Amino acid sequence: MKNSLFFCLVLLCLTGCGVTRTLKNDNVQLKFLDDFVLPADLNFENTRVGGLSGIDYKNGTYYLVSDQASDPRIYKANIQIEDSKIEKIEINELIKVTGKENFSDKYFDLEAIRYDELRDEYLIASEGMIDSSRDPGIFRLNSLGEVITEFNLPDYFKAKGQQKPRNNGVFEGLSESFDQQGYWVATELPLEMDSSKPKVYPSKSHVRITKFDKNTGEPVRQFIYQLDGIAKLPINYFAVNGITEILEYAPDKFLILERAYSAGYGSHGNTVKIFEADATEASNTLEMKNLRKSKYKKSTKNLLFNFKKVEKQLSDKIIDNIEGMTLGPVLENGKRSLILVSDNNFNSFAKQINQFILMEINFQN
Repeated sequence: MKNSLFFCLVLLCLTGCGVTRTLKNDNVQLKFLDDFVLPADLNFENTRVGGLSGIDYKNGTYYLVSDQASDPRIYKANIQIEDSKIEKIEINELIKVTGKENFSDKYFDLEAIRYDELRDEYLIASEGMIDSSRDPGIFRLNSLGEVITEFNLPDYFKAKGQQKPRNNGVFEGLSESFDQQGYWVATELPLEMDSSKPKVYPSKSHVRITKFDKNTGEPVRQFIYQLDGIAKLPINYFAVNGITEILEYAPDKFLILERAYSAGYGSHGNTVKIFEADATEASNTLEMKNLRKSKYKKSTKNLLFNFKKVEKQLSDKIIDNIEGMTLGPVLENGKRSLILVSDNNFNSFAKQINQFILMEINFQN
């Protein structure tokens, strides 16, 4: 018993030691404005609106992707913003994602979406199902939701590769590159042979963020980003932290959304933070098959915003499972908006909500 108590005390002392706490926002400033919750029982064209794991905004329209693998789909929506508040959200179109011909065997567990206005196409990221040997993927879709082509993945991302990506931890973050010539894609968790998952104590948890050429679908560059540790000591066994979204806002500079979850806290198990990452001097690790055996320089990171400080201002007094993030329209004060959305997991684990968050973002240079 004494040994158990001592071990628990040690864990408590170590909890958060691998967690970034100091805010540093010299380049980017974020301000919380409002949140809005869609009804849990909202249905649209015989589908239940939920599992919203990605969001994009182009020319007045929002694009949402649902991660229900049995019925992969995209919603078009309108979000009405007035006086720095979300007044109304309307779902107005449903697009079913289908893989025909050469893509009929693909597994679409969709976690991110970007819309290409010039081509009238979608780019979606799927994390596959590693435990069932179903590969993740990055797919181009036409306006009808039909797969046109698939990006070419390095072998270490494939389900049967020696690296063995972690199940439910592959492609989560997706951003069009600042030069508009490609897309950056981030894994949620480290590959098994690269490094360990985040812990409640300091650990080397490194994820790969890869740039793919928009036209050829070939990988062209990659850098390494270090995840924060687990913010809350789990009451039950399970805890996780990973990247759920990325945005490149300037050359080699990114907004990174990290979402941690610790079991045992009910609806208060999530810790959500936005970081700035600078990959200007980071190594290109594209050809490195095993990070544990390689030398490289990772990106730098600074904490921009921790949603813990605004939790009491939120509609339900909880920060939910935030997985999507997009730059939104210009606000009335001339500043750009940032919109985030939560994946409610269709309320599979606890009370969860379809939560939309409105923020003001100010780029200093």
